Amino acid sequence: MPLRRALRYNGSEGVILWIQKNIILELRTRKGMSQDDLAEKVFVTRQAVSRWETGETTPNTQTLKLLSRLFDVSINTLLGSPRQLICQCCGMPLADDDVSREADGFLNEEYCKWCYCDGEYMYRDMDDLIEVCVQNMAGKDFPAEQARSYMKEMLPTLRYWKQHVHLGGAEEYEAYKRKLIEEFNDLHIEGMPKVERLNALVGRYINLAYRLPNGKTVKFLEDTATYLGNELACAYGGSRCFGIVANREFLLVCAYEEKGKDPELVMHKKRESLPE
Repeated sequence: MPLRRALRYNGSEGVILWIQKNIILELRTRKGMSQDDLAEKVFVTRQAVSRWETGETTPNTQTLKLLSRLFDVSINTLLGSPRQLICQCCGMPLADDDVSREADGFLNEEYCKWCYCDGEYMYRDMDDLIEVCVQNMAGKDFPAEQARSYMKEMLPTLRYWKQHVHLGGAEEYEAYKRKLIEEFNDLHIEGMPKVERLNALVGRYINLAYRLPNGKTVKFLEDTATYLGNELACAYGGSRCFGIVANREFLLVCAYEEKGKDPELVMHKKRESLPE
């Protein structure tokens, strides 16, 4: 059943507040929480929760952040989705599952989790992002050159690319990526070509299940985490590919057939030196 929306005019600020009064009630119910339970989690009274759920008041900004983290939804959703969230790096429309996170776990509604993760920006070079996007956008009805032209025109209008030269930590992050690439190449895995680029990858799309000798399967990634990695064609030809994945803690190399079939774990290695 669609959640009902109610409009409330706040004369003191001269703005229209979207209050989706059943949202918090529904989210609380899904978690099996009472009003008292929720109040304790976000440091308010039960009466405050009751007023939110009747549409009498809305949570303040800090409480909205706590609710967002608790229920794993965006503040935009809590307020009834009054605007369409757009990643300010790649331009992708954002659903709650796509929204990025800060290092402390809070959602960052400015970016998708492919472009920003744990306080780190994934792309510093617009051309690198364009090539990644074109690979995912191009098709029969949207040729690669048309997709590339569209991205080159659209990206400069987004906030990230308007200000990216002023963002802190760019040099450190690029150094981190270069270090990971160097570590992968130092493995000298037979048949694996030289690693030259790493892209942002979300765990659930690359979290392959590897079969153990006892018949059971095991996964090494977290579905909601963002990693740096790439897919590399085997240097000896054929349909088998190498998949590489890394974060600040480990390097993983696997091999598989098309679309991740018959995956084999080649190497899972704890990184010896972690960046500060």
